[in-house]
Amino acid sequence: MNKLRYIVLSGLGLGILFPFAFLAMLSFSGEWFFPEVLPGYFGLKNWKEVLTSESGMGISFASSLGISLLVATLGTGTGFIWSKSIAYHSQKETWLVLAYFPYMLSPVVLAACLNFFFLKSGLSGTWQGVVLGQYLVAFPYSVIFFQAFWNHRTRQFEQLVLTLGGSSRQAFVQVILPLAKGMILVCFFQTFLISWFEYGLTALVGVGKVQTLTVKVFLYIKEANFYYGAIACCLLVWPPVLLLYLNKRFVYNRLV
Repeated sequence: MNKLRYIVLSGLGLGILFPFAFLAMLSFSGEWFFPEVLPGYFGLKNWKEVLTSESGMGISFASSLGISLLVATLGTGTGFIWSKSIAYHSQKETWLVLAYFPYMLSPVVLAACLNFFFLKSGLSGTWQGVVLGQYLVAFPYSVIFFQAFWNHRTRQFEQLVLTLGGSSRQAFVQVILPLAKGMILVCFFQTFLISWFEYGLTALVGVGKVQTLTVKVFLYIKEANFYYGAIACCLLVWPPVLLLYLNKRFVYNRLV
């Protein structure tokens, strides 16, 4: 029984790791023609060409990182604040239904509906427009995510501070924020991933001028440049994997 379990778990582990290993191998390979089983070249040539040429891969990585960090920060911060007002509102259910509205449509359809306003405001084709478009998806997610935090226990802690003579600011800074620290980190991680892997909305609002890593991946695939596409995929996939490990190692285990 233990041997069967080991085989099953090993197979699952290999199945999970195979796509990452294959992308890494493809990014270092070249001259792979049918019917060869293995590539004819392994080396750093592709990475050197990407880093030294004018492919813009470094700029795309920096753009993706900056946009995702900004969206995650704004979405988590404002979502946490507004979620309290909604949780204690007399018409809480109505506001939550409105918060779910962006997820009733695909990001591309949502961006198409809002594209007129982006064009009129001059935000179309700018990183500010991309940030705003992704924020419209990340913010309601944060509002919904934090509803579980604003429960009866949290409200009692807040009222206890006020009863003992503390101010609303002291209750928020010294009690509410420490209690919510774990959930805030998880929400930041989730909204970062929402922005990091977003393609449809970014491509439509950015109109090709804002080339994040997701846009680069599809661009190289359309050009049949699989080796550069694999490099873009590695840069796209491995940072979230690292964040997932850190989240599991330092955040989730403490919450559990």
